Amino acid sequence: MSAARYDLVIVGSGPSGQRAAVAASKLKKRVAIIESRAVVGGVCVNTGTIPSKTMREAVLHLSGYNYRNIYGMNYRVKEKITMADLAFRVQGVIKTEIDVTEAQLSRNGIDVIHGLAHFVDAKTLRIDGQGTETTLESDRIILAVGTKPATSPRVPINGTTIVNSDMIMNLPKLPRTLIVVGGGVIGVEYACMFAILGVRVTVIEKRTRLLEFADQEIVEALSYHLRDSRVTMRLGEELDSVEELADGSVVANLHSQKKVAGDALLYAVGRQGNIDELNLAAAGLTADDRGRIAVNEHFQTSIPGIYAVGDVIGFPSLASVSMEQGRIAVARAFGDLSTLSNPSFYPYGIYTIPEISFIGKTEEQLTDEDVPYEVGMSYYRETARGQIRGDTTGRLKLIFHRDTRKVLGVHIIGEGATELVHIGQAVMTLGGTVEYFIDTVFNYPTLAECYKVAAFNGIGRLHRYQN
Repeated sequence: MSAARYDLVIVGSGPSGQRAAVAASKLKKRVAIIESRAVVGGVCVNTGTIPSKTMREAVLHLSGYNYRNIYGMNYRVKEKITMADLAFRVQGVIKTEIDVTEAQLSRNGIDVIHGLAHFVDAKTLRIDGQGTETTLESDRIILAVGTKPATSPRVPINGTTIVNSDMIMNLPKLPRTLIVVGGGVIGVEYACMFAILGVRVTVIEKRTRLLEFADQEIVEALSYHLRDSRVTMRLGEELDSVEELADGSVVANLHSQKKVAGDALLYAVGRQGNIDELNLAAAGLTADDRGRIAVNEHFQTSIPGIYAVGDVIGFPSLASVSMEQGRIAVARAFGDLSTLSNPSFYPYGIYTIPEISFIGKTEEQLTDEDVPYEVGMSYYRETARGQIRGDTTGRLKLIFHRDTRKVLGVHIIGEGATELVHIGQAVMTLGGTVEYFIDTVFNYPTLAECYKVAAFNGIGRLHRYQN
């Protein structure tokens, strides 16, 4: 049986694979996407980003959390919230996103082949589908296979009371107590959601602080809110083993001899590259112990013609960045070196409650680099919009160079942070200074005014030093 030939073959239909496919189709190339699932969208749409963010929205709505400061702590939209309530909203959004993705791929003339892909050699892939076998050949292959939750022999995942992040919606009922192992993005996001629902959450993290890559002051504010939601944080603690008890509950045994009991346990310690079925060796490729594939600045692997993008290449593992990586990889694969993107201006969004978003350098990084900087701070409660929304906890931190006054970083905690950060992103990308925010008129009342308040606050500090 002869192999079908394509200009580009992409393995994986998540954000990076999808964006790469569309970019290649715009160049009039013949493109095929191989997807192991029965539906497109990858982890992002089916088990990761979209489900977790939809669940968060459902939690905020049904719990009435955003309006408790206005109507009182007992305010609820729905008194008894169930896992079925959350799943109903999540499944609806997933279905729509799959439909949208399928329509986009079809509209751009991209062939989608369902099945498991295996390298035969560096230019040939065999796809094992349901009762069928297909072979594709291409001089250009992009691996966009994403990741899966990491496993541990110490944690016997059972899919009901001991789960990973891909299984969270399988919990048969809302637990009264939940153990979350892992203080990274995924663990903290789910800890926040369940805490808002009234679940007593314990977070176990071997590092001494949460979200180490984020600004320390912003993380301290989040930690305060977690404790205020009755979350117990066991920081600097390492997991030894997990036991299932006869009554259906779970016990986490810590290295320090502590025991933590709960109705359920979420294991959220890292993710692993989804490479097991690829047969990388046949193409001359290797991966590290976490299944990550090494690439250069053009997203090219050690084998010419084979590229890798998205979570499988490691940090930052953001859907937004993965999309950009897919676009850049296609440009490079077809000889376009002019398409550029600057990673230093990529924003980060963490959908905790309240959410966190930032761009640029943290105070800790600038201090290590001996960069003279000043900070301007503003609080949602200082703006009319913050009062209208009842958000008294949000804050925006503006970091700028003391001499040039160029904006070096923006760090926000509060509802709407992931949208608000883009104003700072635009100013930083265009090389703007803190004076931009002082001289610009923002709509009133809006949260965007926080930039102006923070700018005046920072400039005021500079003037105090100069006087």
